[in-house]
Amino acid sequence: MIEKQGSAIWKGTLKEGGGTISTESGVFSGVNYTFATRFEDKKGTNPEELIGAAHAACYSMFLAALMGGEDIRPESIETTSTISLDPSTEGGPTVTKAHLATQVKAGADEAKIRELAEKAKAGCPISKLLNAEITMDVTVG
Repeated sequence: MIEKQGSAIWKGTLKEGGGTISTESGVFSGVNYTFATRFEDKKGTNPEELIGAAHAACYSMFLAALMGGEDIRPESIETTSTISLDPSTEGGPTVTKAHLATQVKAGADEAKIRELAEKAKAGCPISKLLNAEITMDVTVG
């Protein structure tokens, strides 16, 4: 079993307080986040963009693995995952969907790449973790 850790410290009230996010590896250490960076588009990080980055990275790696299994060597896989947070959901804010936008450069049949892209969307571990609708646009070439 592989286990990785992320941690957060929050001090103060929701709207007036603030916190820091860190990762076990130390890549993020004490990165600030606040109500304003999450809900008011202020500069800074928030849980949704971190989930988006994790989703994009996971998806790209999984697609590369699937392509390798078909002897397709990707030149590049560039992916963005847009995480949608609905703040008005009954019971509290809810992540309702994730949208993957990926551009694949590889010397292979476009239909095969699209097939593998769909498999990666459903099969990457972060996609499986998210309890949300996951959509995708794929550009090949």
